[in-house]
Amino acid sequence: MTDTFLLASMLKLLNGPQTLGATRVFWIPFVIAVLVALLYPAAADAYDVGNMAYLLTWTFMAMGLCLVWGYGGMLSFGQTLFFGVAGYGYGVLATNFGGDTGTTFLALVLALGLACIVATVLGYFLIWGRVNGVFFGIVTLSATLVLSFFLGQTAGPEWHIGSARLNGFNGMKDMPALNIPWPGGEPLFFDGVPLYYLVLALILVVYLGLRMLLNSRFGNVVVAMREDPQRAELLGYDVRKYQLATFVIGSALAGLSGILYTSWGQFITPASIGLPAAAMPIIWVAFSGRGDITATLVGSFLVLWVFQFLTVYSQQAALLLMGVMLLCTVVAAPQGFVIGIVRGARRLVLRRAVQGSTPVEKECKV
Repeated sequence: MTDTFLLASMLKLLNGPQTLGATRVFWIPFVIAVLVALLYPAAADAYDVGNMAYLLTWTFMAMGLCLVWGYGGMLSFGQTLFFGVAGYGYGVLATNFGGDTGTTFLALVLALGLACIVATVLGYFLIWGRVNGVFFGIVTLSATLVLSFFLGQTAGPEWHIGSARLNGFNGMKDMPALNIPWPGGEPLFFDGVPLYYLVLALILVVYLGLRMLLNSRFGNVVVAMREDPQRAELLGYDVRKYQLATFVIGSALAGLSGILYTSWGQFITPASIGLPAAAMPIIWVAFSGRGDITATLVGSFLVLWVFQFLTVYSQQAALLLMGVMLLCTVVAAPQGFVIGIVRGARRLVLRRAVQGSTPVEKECKV
């Protein structure tokens, strides 16, 4: 009885009002997409699989910003700040730990904890200081640029933490990749296919976990404080605590992107933190639809794939496309193009259903 009740509660949270998709029309394609993703390495070469893992690492940052901005109402330019804190933190820790079997995942946990601490401190001063609206974005962008500038001037040999050198604009390199003990004596390194499956598993866990969180009491309060924080306070909720928790969770997801990126390429540079990089998550989420976690996940991945495809031919053209996409989103589809397409398709289906009904059925549907 208890297990049945628990399963029913989980299904209710997965299909709640704060997220799109609550019927077979959504979940059947979802399962098919997961199966296709699981089978992808069997049909692709090693380079394409590694590249796909690289693209997927950025989606955690997008989902985190969707939580902070789309659901929480806090426009943050600080995603690459926490990306850099966790990425550099992992590089320093993994290098000093020596990359021995098992220590890299300890470095991952500690680096993620470091990003959470920084997010808690910064978020506390912002939220308890009543910094909101556009000023929230300005302060988080300023903090991001300060970190980028600082890391850029750490080129000398004196800039090191233990045996890990920061290397200025050249960035850190040659840090150990994630690995775990494996039968046979040799550790399993998470690169190529293993990294792809690790990132895919983390995406599923994070995505489903966020759906349940957003459809829970916590998520309802977060959406309520976005719509009217004063009313939420009058109802007895400490809005500041919910805002801080939302900010820390979203920042931690950005930090996870930074760690996986650093492990994937075994390098990280200040360029991945600076102004152009800080603006990218805003464009991904705005174009996709910041009001829904599914739209953000799907749309961000598609934008990343197109951006990388264009970068091969012209980086300037890819950046120009990002600017045009943001302009078109603001003018034509403020709610996001992915959400707009879903809602348009839903209206079309309902219209056809009404047109195919009898007069009596039409009156009932109206």
